[in-house]
Amino acid sequence: MDDEAQQPRSLTAQTYERLRAAIVSARFQPGEKLRIDFLRKEFAASSGAIREALSRLTSEGLVVAEPQRGFLVAPVSRQDLTDLTDVRIHVECRCLASAIRDGDLAWEGRVLSASHQLSALGRAYLQTDTPESRSWHALHQVFHDELTSACENSWWLRLRRQLYIQSERYRRLSGPFAETDRDIPAEHRAIAAAALDRDVDAATQAMADHLRATTEILLGSKILFADAERTRKRQAGVFGGS
Repeated sequence: MDDEAQQPRSLTAQTYERLRAAIVSARFQPGEKLRIDFLRKEFAASSGAIREALSRLTSEGLVVAEPQRGFLVAPVSRQDLTDLTDVRIHVECRCLASAIRDGDLAWEGRVLSASHQLSALGRAYLQTDTPESRSWHALHQVFHDELTSACENSWWLRLRRQLYIQSERYRRLSGPFAETDRDIPAEHRAIAAAALDRDVDAATQAMADHLRATTEILLGSKILFADAERTRKRQAGVFGGS
């Protein structure tokens, strides 16, 4: 009986996770309408599971619900990315500092393992939807998660996780070629080395620099930012007529 009651909840959770992954990986674009009938068929899920997933994603800021229009993928903007980065740097570095102070040998082992596995994939993030690139993105999340996993404040970790997902959506929207001039593996190794040396100042500085560099690249990428598009249309209206 318990197994039967657990199964619908498990399927609902799977639907939520799959839909969230589709949005974060830019399979669904910002502003795109999320039709329940289409999603129900796409994910082989009930309408109830889709609605619950959309509701959860709305509360997380990945989806917006608009009267008369239904559910849409949340738009992206330069201002939002800038604000997101400022908050993420603060939270990520606070969690990292706490983890460095409180982490034990098991934490060191997890960080070392994640760093080694991610480094072994090199620049696979430059590939488009290959097994190697998918592994890299998964391990990239594991790497950042493990670095902060020894932080003892569950609320800070929960907020860090939410900010990571939002940041990842921006990064994935830019495509694989936005960061070709960076040595991201070297940046990751530097962060891990400083953390394992228990050097809070060096680790948090390397983390902050890492996150800022990503944001600067994204701001100059071909992402269709909503605020940039509005500016372009206003300029076209002012200068393109008469």
